[in-house]
Amino acid sequence: VQLQESGPGLVKPSQTLSLTCTVSGGSITTSGYGWTWIRQPPGKGLEWMGAIVYSGSTGYSPSLKSRTTISRDTNKNQFTLQLSSVTPEDTAVYYCARVTSSAYDFWGKGTMVTVSS
Repeated sequence: VQLQESGPGLVKPSQTLSLTCTVSGGSITTSGYGWTWIRQPPGKGLEWMGAIVYSGSTGYSPSLKSRTTISRDTNKNQFTLQLSSVTPEDTAVYYCARVTSSAYDFWGKGTMVTVSS
């Protein structure tokens, strides 16, 4: 299974950050798996943002819930992240990953997103 993040590397404050994760080698609708977004600001630890599971149900970090939407395109085997009203504090490396009941077993390489005017 391979995951690849894509999207703009620079977003202006107050705009919406949009990233896509393209999955190959496995279907995002396969039972038992979830698909998640995780980010790491410079010099800080990993932060779980939210996930969409095989059924299409979603879950979000309470601290980001009001600004985050995760959706999917099953025809393209992709899932997307939208983060609204971004600020410079949203500058981070954004990762997509597959999650099972016990582990995050496959990760994308990550994509750096900078929020700046």
